[in-house]
Amino acid sequence: MKEFVRTMLAVIAGVVVLKIIGFLFFLFFVGSMAVSSSSKTVMPRNGILDINMADITLSEQAADDMPAFAAGGMDTRTSVGIWDAVKAIETAANDPAVKFIFLRPDGVEGGFATLEEFRIALEEFRTSGKPIIAFTENPGTGSYYLSSVADKIYVTAYHGGNTDFVGLSGRMIFLKDILDKLGVNYQLIRHGKYKSAGEMYIKNAPSAENMEQNKVMIESIWKVVGGSIAKSRGITMDRLNDLVDNLRLNFPEDFVQTGLADAVMTRQELIGKLCEQAMVEDEKDLHLVAFSKYVEAKAVSLPGKNNVAIFFADGDIVDGDDYTGIAADRFVQEIDLLRKDKSVKAVVLRVNSPGGSVIASEKIKAALDQLNEEKPVVASYGNYAASGGYWISNGCRKIYTNASTLTGSIGVFSMIPEFSKTMRKVGVNMVSVGSNAHSDMYSLTRPFDAAELSYLQASVEDIYERFVGMVAENRNMTVDQVDNIAQGRVWAGSDALEIGIVDEIGTLSDAVVYAASLAGFDEPSQYKIKTSPAPLGFMEQLMMSLNKDDTPTILTGTPLECMTDILRSMQTDTPTEVYARMPYDIEIR
Repeated sequence: MKEFVRTMLAVIAGVVVLKIIGFLFFLFFVGSMAVSSSSKTVMPRNGILDINMADITLSEQAADDMPAFAAGGMDTRTSVGIWDAVKAIETAANDPAVKFIFLRPDGVEGGFATLEEFRIALEEFRTSGKPIIAFTENPGTGSYYLSSVADKIYVTAYHGGNTDFVGLSGRMIFLKDILDKLGVNYQLIRHGKYKSAGEMYIKNAPSAENMEQNKVMIESIWKVVGGSIAKSRGITMDRLNDLVDNLRLNFPEDFVQTGLADAVMTRQELIGKLCEQAMVEDEKDLHLVAFSKYVEAKAVSLPGKNNVAIFFADGDIVDGDDYTGIAADRFVQEIDLLRKDKSVKAVVLRVNSPGGSVIASEKIKAALDQLNEEKPVVASYGNYAASGGYWISNGCRKIYTNASTLTGSIGVFSMIPEFSKTMRKVGVNMVSVGSNAHSDMYSLTRPFDAAELSYLQASVEDIYERFVGMVAENRNMTVDQVDNIAQGRVWAGSDALEIGIVDEIGTLSDAVVYAASLAGFDEPSQYKIKTSPAPLGFMEQLMMSLNKDDTPTILTGTPLECMTDILRSMQTDTPTEVYARMPYDIEIR
């Protein structure tokens, strides 16, 4: 009896403690939200828009910021959606309270296509007659690309910064040798000589086709990046390549001597220059307004009776209804809501995806086709719209892409490992018993036989033929024409325009204007913008962070660490999953 009472008291005490913790958590949450809501930005009369790229992340769609206590003390950059960022820049150009932009590009993160759109918005800002002043301490390829849009570029007078303005590069990783040592045999079934997603598991060096597509792709993006830099600084592309190839950009003074910067400055000299531009005499009279705060105050608009919807398809394409990535079942529901919403007159499908599951892509494509029958759907491409990302969007009425977007990758593959050699190496013997001749073909304990490989290859061929036929029909091309530029090959947006798989080099804003025109709207004042799906709220982010697998792997802290997320994205309970996905992700850091 005593033991029973003791147990009951322990249970009651535990419940009370949990309720107290939950109540405290609720108070912290409410307090954080109250502080957040009470700190609205008030723009001074003579304000300087301070765009510090180390404080923000340019993302496809902004999410609610997590309170500091919930973030656990992590580095919490403010997420700013690219649409909101561009609209804020447009607003600032006509805002009499904004005198100029102070651009600090160091610490920029994201993809080149995102930066390309942001840089175009900054170029448009300059046409207002207001200047942009850039200051950098660690000029790298991405940060300098952004800096080069400015009227004046100043570099720190202090030595010791990280100067890595050395051009663009990509790394291909091959694991065959180490997998052989472990006894792991990856069986790759694919269609497309350029479909290189599985090569890293079955080769120790790139195929000629893989090397070719990567070289052309990197060179095409460099033409966009380097060409913009050269044009802005009034030099030729040959001159820029000479400076980069011969490592002539090492010290701050090198940037000034070669015409890539206007002056070296100490902090005090920079403050003096800002005061001069702002026409004030003292630093205390400089009114810098953080870009994220300005976005919050100026760029957010509410939908109205007539809306153009921007539908964000951002992440890997997966099956199911998860709230992360492009989960097919959840997205189909969201697309149906847009179709039934009478206030939505046109839709811009914003794709930022390297692809993923074929069956998930099929579901989403079917829902989008139904939507497109009732309302015009126009595509806009972000950093990626490749493989499955191109699958879901190639039927849109018009496709806009950034020049540095990675798209195409029209190909499919399936990849199944087997561990028979691994088991023998560690002294394990497994015997299968099945009802039919091939019951254990997916046991992962033996290689496929010829009949099984033929069976799987037939499935991949069927999907590839569907993919190519679909593109041929939607792009008014023959099957042979599509096949010649398909085969899993990844194209930069500028090259994709030349081969006919996109319609125009343009931004998300361009796509919105065109979609609005299809709905009969000639002026922006005639419609509002509605974004969908709704960005992740606080609780969703919290649950996602709690469920996120941050467990260190054997790749953590090595040059191979970039592969971790890709490998995790391909994990599935179904070993026969067929993918339409790019083999890599590319980011600026």
